[in-house]
Amino acid sequence: MAEATVDTVTSVPVAVVGAGPAGLMLAHLLGRAGVDTVVVDTRTRQEIATTHRAGILEADVARDLVETGVSDRVVREGREHEGIELRFGGRPHRIDFKELVGASTWLYPQTDVFTDLADARERDGGTVLFGIEDTEVLDITTDAPRVRCTLSDGSRREIRARYVVGADGSRSTCRDLVPEDRRVRYGKEYPFAWFGIMAEAPASAPELVYAHSEHGFALISQRTDTVQRMYFQCAADELVDAWSDDRIWETLQARVAGQDGFRLTEGPVLEKTVLRFRSFVQEPMRWGSLTLAGDAAHTVPPTGARGLNLALHDVKVLADVLLRALGGEGDTALDDYQPRALQRIWRAQNFSSWMTRLLHTAPGDTSFDLRRRLGELDNVAGTRAGRRYLAEQYTGWPTGTRA
Repeated sequence: MAEATVDTVTSVPVAVVGAGPAGLMLAHLLGRAGVDTVVVDTRTRQEIATTHRAGILEADVARDLVETGVSDRVVREGREHEGIELRFGGRPHRIDFKELVGASTWLYPQTDVFTDLADARERDGGTVLFGIEDTEVLDITTDAPRVRCTLSDGSRREIRARYVVGADGSRSTCRDLVPEDRRVRYGKEYPFAWFGIMAEAPASAPELVYAHSEHGFALISQRTDTVQRMYFQCAADELVDAWSDDRIWETLQARVAGQDGFRLTEGPVLEKTVLRFRSFVQEPMRWGSLTLAGDAAHTVPPTGARGLNLALHDVKVLADVLLRALGGEGDTALDDYQPRALQRIWRAQNFSSWMTRLLHTAPGDTSFDLRRRLGELDNVAGTRAGRRYLAEQYTGWPTGTRA
């Protein structure tokens, strides 16, 4: 289709494939600096806005949403969390972020981040094409790459740009444009999954609860005053329909039970999903005039709440180097992108993998493995150094050490 007739040609400095939070935030940051973009996505705006994902933001990310003029809704409607609770051995152990590292996180669903960014692009006159088809990214090894697509009305659009950014998520097609013999893909598949629910119930705890017990792992999160998000470890091939509401609540209650009598507040289960996860990184993150950002370049297990934060950090770095490249430095400015982004990505991969192994029981674990894991949990929660390590990793790294 590369040579098929097009109905409309648009020229902009940067074309972005993917209108999730990463793609929209990049367009927003470039727009603030006077650089026009066109963002395209095969999904409709409604589809993206109703796909529930991560909901924990680093304080710096929340601050960026406000200070760059996206929206202040995160501080008006989001919830600042100054710590988390680890439950193991039948007892709660609070990790106080504020006291340990002077930082916090914000509970603010990714769907709300997307809505704020989409509204900001519309407010600022940015061009975002949702619901497109037949996307093609062409000529990325030249200084005149193109993106072609079919709009929802059937017309063909060609976007001519100086640079193209692939922010098209974990099923990225842009990353496949890097030649197979020139790319390296690092990855790890996990032998378990999360069974996730949305339940109509008041919050059971003021902050997130990460529970490890002889019955398995559970995460008690929140969404609103009346709707809560919860997860528990399950088999990688678990079937959603095999779980009744009663069985779900029985499983969750067993995994958080303890000497303090803690119990979850139950209610109707509104949604059930099985979330399979893996660790993945593709290098290089740049090929010719194409750069990759967010889940197109890397994914992490959800245990450490790093995915969305990493994606927004990518585009913050990328906006800086793209502005330098367009401002006169040329392609050499883009050489800074990968090393700056990858330092944080691999730190996050390490933390996410560590926290996943810390809290989950893998198939084939022996009694020694189980007892050793309890010892590690005790070392994390029972020593200041352990608590501080978890707090610093979970909230993000001090500004002076960030890539």
